[in-house]
Amino acid sequence: MSDQTIDAPGAVRPGEELDEARLAAFLQAQLGGQGPLEVAQFPRGYSNLTYLLRWGGRELVLRRPPFGAAVKSAHDMGREHRILSALHPVYPKAPRPLAFCPDESVLGAPFYVMERVRGLILRAAAPAGLNLSPERMGAMCAGLVNTLAELHALDYAAAGLADLGNPEGYVARQVSGWARRYAAARTDDVPAIEAAAAWLAANQPPTGGAALIHNDFKYDNLVFDPTGPARVIAVLDWEMATIGDPLMDLGTTLGYWAEPGDPPALRGFSLTSAPGNPSRQALAEAYASRSGRPLDHLLFYYVFGLFKVAVIVQQIYARFRAGHTRDERFAALIHLVRACGAMADRALERGRISALFD
Repeated sequence: MSDQTIDAPGAVRPGEELDEARLAAFLQAQLGGQGPLEVAQFPRGYSNLTYLLRWGGRELVLRRPPFGAAVKSAHDMGREHRILSALHPVYPKAPRPLAFCPDESVLGAPFYVMERVRGLILRAAAPAGLNLSPERMGAMCAGLVNTLAELHALDYAAAGLADLGNPEGYVARQVSGWARRYAAARTDDVPAIEAAAAWLAANQPPTGGAALIHNDFKYDNLVFDPTGPARVIAVLDWEMATIGDPLMDLGTTLGYWAEPGDPPALRGFSLTSAPGNPSRQALAEAYASRSGRPLDHLLFYYVFGLFKVAVIVQQIYARFRAGHTRDERFAALIHLVRACGAMADRALERGRISALFD
């Protein structure tokens, strides 16, 4: 596998530039070494911004909130840095954090810096030069499932993260919280999303237990070993991690998981509909086999995953509509919100999570 398949950054997008002089001064004070400083930006990602820094012969990654973000709790850099600091010693797939800056005068918002993990990341399109055969795709999916189950089995109390969240009443808080976020970010009339919110409020299952959950677990938040793509070497983007029902984590993964017959807006978001990937039902069953957790209320968790994805996307689209970001990728995100609503509507109509549009 060539270096072409390693996840690579590009030029910094207009309006998302960093103050390189102030950043260099911070790096020198915190990490030592000398410049020159080189800054590039990873091209994907719709939430927190991620940059590659080359400094003193090292490759570093900087994470900061998006410009114009109004939901501060969703972009808490101090919290994400704390999670990585606790996790990395006991879970090496969490990248090693190096420095946190709460001082907004440096870059306009709090940020942190961590070590770069070089590897293969599956975005919406396969990297140039990578042959994603059905066999390789299936192996990578197995790596995803194994990593999710492994994460949910982690002793979070031993890692010092018992106070990260309150598992009691977690499902109810999530349903009501995401409904409030949708109402605050709503721009267009999408009745299916409103109906999904009402159904979730009325059909909550008993708790599925407590675990450390990632809350945004999908292909493009995983780094695969370039020499053996079934092996996950890092899990990225811990901003929404907490202690809660692990089946809610599975539901979010299923919400992102598109099948060949799904709406184009959803299929274009990831590679999960490529040959070799299992159906949503098969993915959930593989997780259940690996984790030992039952799937009695899988429809609820899947509809919640779709609703949550829709709200995340709606918040980003609302920022674009308000002029807080000029990233033209965001202009079409309302179609993804509608697609999530259509998927939730069809799932509730048919009472199943797979092959909804066959």
